[in-house]
Amino acid sequence: MIKVILKETINSLGIIGSEVRVADGYARNYLLPQEKAVLATPQNRRKMENERAKFEIQIAKERTLAEEMAQKLEDVVCQVSAKVSEEDRLYGSVTARDIIDALAAQDIVVEKRMILLKEPIKTVGSFRVPIRVYNEVEPEITVEVLPE
Repeated sequence: MIKVILKETINSLGIIGSEVRVADGYARNYLLPQEKAVLATPQNRRKMENERAKFEIQIAKERTLAEEMAQKLEDVVCQVSAKVSEEDRLYGSVTARDIIDALAAQDIVVEKRMILLKEPIKTVGSFRVPIRVYNEVEPEITVEVLPE
């Protein structure tokens, strides 16, 4: 394990300016060559401290944009049609990919990792599904599963 300081926000690791421990290979093969992080040396820590104000401004901007997007997503209702048996059970299931496609039809672009669907939806009805827009900003959209 190696300590690095993030130069940009990476959802799986942390926010910009934070010091994290990662696997050697991940740092050496991805974070450092892509300039997404620097080694956590005393010199780099001082440099990052000097740039902290800039980071805090960027974090505030990212959070503001995320909260604006969350406000828009809160009212979204997406409808997914699926084949149903006689007992209102779906033949397949509604997955994150189906929700992404339904949102794309409404000109809303989200990534698969943003949809926090614990398990695929297997019945007809209305469900609340959280979408992670930013750290701790998770609005819920309504997904209506309709019989086809």
